[in-house]
Amino acid sequence: MTVQGTGWKNNLLLALCATLVVLTINAVSGFPTLANYGADNDSMLRLVEVRDLLGGQSWFDLHQYRMGASGGFVMHWSRLVDTPLALIIMAFDALGAGPATAERAAQIIWPTLLYGLTIFVLMRASQRFAGANVAMPAVILSTAGLFFLVIYSPGVIDHHNVQLLLTAASLWLLMEAPSWRPAALLSGICAGLTLAVGMETAPYVAVLGICTAVLFVLDDRERITARGFGLGFAGIALLVFVATIRPADWGTAQCDAFSSFQFAVAALSGFGLAIAAALAASTVRVRLVSMLALAAVVAAAVMLFFPQCLASPYAGMDERIRTYWLADVVEAQPFWSVAIHQPKLMAARYVTPFIAILLIGFQLRSLRLRREEILAAILLVVAFGVSLWQVRGSTFSVAFAVLPLSAWIAKIRLRADAAPSWRLSTGIVMAWLVSLNATWAGVAAAAQSVVQKAPQRINSDPDHAVTCGKPGDFHDLAAMPATTVLASSNLGSGILMFTGHRALAGPYHRNVGGNLAMLDAFIGTPDAARAVIEREHVGLVAICRGNTEEISLGLDAPNGLAAALLRGDLPKWLELDQSTAGKPIEIYKVR
Repeated sequence: MTVQGTGWKNNLLLALCATLVVLTINAVSGFPTLANYGADNDSMLRLVEVRDLLGGQSWFDLHQYRMGASGGFVMHWSRLVDTPLALIIMAFDALGAGPATAERAAQIIWPTLLYGLTIFVLMRASQRFAGANVAMPAVILSTAGLFFLVIYSPGVIDHHNVQLLLTAASLWLLMEAPSWRPAALLSGICAGLTLAVGMETAPYVAVLGICTAVLFVLDDRERITARGFGLGFAGIALLVFVATIRPADWGTAQCDAFSSFQFAVAALSGFGLAIAAALAASTVRVRLVSMLALAAVVAAAVMLFFPQCLASPYAGMDERIRTYWLADVVEAQPFWSVAIHQPKLMAARYVTPFIAILLIGFQLRSLRLRREEILAAILLVVAFGVSLWQVRGSTFSVAFAVLPLSAWIAKIRLRADAAPSWRLSTGIVMAWLVSLNATWAGVAAAAQSVVQKAPQRINSDPDHAVTCGKPGDFHDLAAMPATTVLASSNLGSGILMFTGHRALAGPYHRNVGGNLAMLDAFIGTPDAARAVIEREHVGLVAICRGNTEEISLGLDAPNGLAAALLRGDLPKWLELDQSTAGKPIEIYKVR
């Protein structure tokens, strides 16, 4: 079935129904992710970035002036995600809605739209993978799996949901390419866009490109697919480069954000693939030589012009920031840490992708994998491998696992229809249960409650990683004259979103100066903290007693300022605002 066939309308209708059901559940429960942002710092700062854009900050200026040391710092995010949010807010503003209503509409509409589109894409990819009608298991598994990931909940407007949609769409369209000619071009466009949004998807984009090249080498009929993918990938990279980067910065390479480095790789590999597909002879040897030559040119260009980007993404990070911040970022944890400290998260994120890989492995023994199955299998294995390094990779592996799991359930169902038996009926029930993330999360939670094992790290429980995420928690702080606030990094985005203050610290790797200043103040002696506060012109110190980051800092440095404030032992140069005593955020004025 192609995208032009009758099946896509049914898939779209099912995806729409599933999305509306989830939206209704959120609405009836009062949109809990909007009532309490919790640890979703990225979504809060994204809205601040959109406000800055609508308030007149330059399209090309990604400075966050209200966070960090004096002058702020440049964020590594893309304006591509700011744009639709800003347009939705502008549309509601034009209709007469107030700023708060317009922002709330954008916070609900945008992730909900992405949710429905991702369900549809996963359904189409599942049908391609199975070569049969697997609409029902695909819509249920994708809806449940994405719901459990939380990245499509109302209020979640960071870039991870956009990246998952674009990456899944690129895979599906590459699977569709032989039967629908525009699909290869669109697949390349999606791959280029997801790379432009954030470098987290670089491994998946690389795999998609390599798979396209290998298919072209092995089969001359893939020539059109390779040419379309290459043109789409390089063309969109050129467009994004010109549209989002000011000409003065075209020669500047940023390893963690779309810049001349990523553009050069995309242009060389994309246009090179398209040219080779158009000109290379029809023999396997010639096509292989052309692809090896292209790979050598791209590798040489990177090593010659961008050698700094070959290092580990965290190679240049200050050791104190690595110890006190990165080590407690949940999405940056490796598998072994998640398995030990967060068994519920491990079960929810790793089991279903592992089962999906096993299913593909069993099928591989018969050597009957089709083109679509091979593409999906490779991307799933790569995503699972990334998740072993950092748990954020599981966002993609959980989604890609929907494809083989849906095919498996549908296959058992066909056998049961052909020859009904209690064994097959039981098998269907078991297949459904083991294919749902919620099942494994429930098993892990039950097992943990039986053994009564407490988390071994302060920040090891993602459900309680931070408090003070409600808008009302910042009410007293917002009422005070604007100044620079010393607070833990987990409060930084909330301070910017709900108040007019500057925040010294924020959970972003480019905010080196601000985060180091915060650490120097909170883990240093009160006298050392006083020096930092004077240097950074801090007027207020904010403490959230339930914030596990501050608890960690207090435990690591018992003689530091954070520990003293948590004990209620105030230095003479700090004065507690009595109106905030006992509230979620206690505020101290610098004398």
